[in-house]
Amino acid sequence: MYYAIISEDVSNSLDKRKIARPAHLARLQQLTDEGRLIIAGPHPAIDNGNPGDAGFTGSLVVAEFNSLEEAQRWANEDPYLTAGVYAKVTVKPFKKVLP
Repeated sequence: MYYAIISEDVSNSLDKRKIARPAHLARLQQLTDEGRLIIAGPHPAIDNGNPGDAGFTGSLVVAEFNSLEEAQRWANEDPYLTAGVYAKVTVKPFKKVLP
């Protein structure tokens, strides 16, 4: 089943994001290589695809896991969480309808 991992950043998270980004992306690449990643990306803090110093307010990952527990475990091990980028992470079942 698919799960949405919805993360909210702490204030002024950009520097922490930059440090943890390679490890964060490596985990997403592994999901991609396994054919389990539907979509992933950050929420820009301003209405711009490249927010610069404004940074980001959080992230969304939608991926396939065997259970809610497995998805939660994966989310709990995210380098952004362990590096203090995320203030809150919510994991929910997700039903893909379109496309």
